[in-house]
Amino acid sequence: MDPNRDGTVLLLTALTALALAYAWRWWAIERARRAEAAADGARRPDARDLATGFVANFFDTLGIGSFATTTAIFKLRGRVADERIPGSLNVGHALPTVAQALIFIAVVQVDLTTLLSMIAAAVAGAWLGVRVVARLPRRAIQIGMGVALLIAAGLFLAANLNWLPGGGDAVGLAGARLAFAVVVSLLLGALMMLGIGLYAPCLILVSLLGMNPIAAFPIMMGACAFLMPVGGGAFVRSGRYDLRAALGLTLGGIPGVLIAAFVVKSLPLEWLRWLVVIVVLYAAAQMLMSARRAARD
Repeated sequence: MDPNRDGTVLLLTALTALALAYAWRWWAIERARRAEAAADGARRPDARDLATGFVANFFDTLGIGSFATTTAIFKLRGRVADERIPGSLNVGHALPTVAQALIFIAVVQVDLTTLLSMIAAAVAGAWLGVRVVARLPRRAIQIGMGVALLIAAGLFLAANLNWLPGGGDAVGLAGARLAFAVVVSLLLGALMMLGIGLYAPCLILVSLLGMNPIAAFPIMMGACAFLMPVGGGAFVRSGRYDLRAALGLTLGGIPGVLIAAFVVKSLPLEWLRWLVVIVVLYAAAQMLMSARRAARD
């Protein structure tokens, strides 16, 4: 018997069970909420919501990331109130990210101890962070997300200019390096609840520690796939998210993931990364200007 393979099967089984539980809980809460509020068809996503989910998760699967791009689209469209953006991202992108994780954990080799340790740390960080973010006032979220978008734009810029570390050949960590990776994963999990994507920071982290950058994919996607249902569930319970936008991200996102992973697989994305830098900088400026206006009012 192969312990690493058996552990991977158990991990995939647990992830599938978590996704099913999350989907059922989301449906049950919103069904009860709808009955109490006598809501109507306005809760359904429109074609633009579905397109946002498809595009964001299509390129997310190819390594672009979804949080910064989705936030930028929301700001450009004026689609979601600023204080509801973190919840909408975590609720809506949870199930598409699970689909990504199931694919990449199954096909990319990575040390199981490293994988499980970093995933567990990120989930713990999300569990702690969501309790803070769900209670933050609107202006605090605007400032936090504005800064987060500037950081994301900086990471995209660094990637475009080849400033990021190239990484090594290792598929796992041990000792002090593993401990450091766990601590950083805890912090990144907490920051995800504010809308700071985990993909780019995780890729930088594992590359700095000498791991093969390809090994970052199951780690970052697996971490997000476990922590986003945890954080997303808390946002669903609090109601601090946009249901229509989140449903659009989910229903449009899952097909985007499957097409990117099994049909397209890779694209020349350099031009798109530069476009993302410009759009994300615009969204950051809009978010910070909104916070300034709120303070003045």
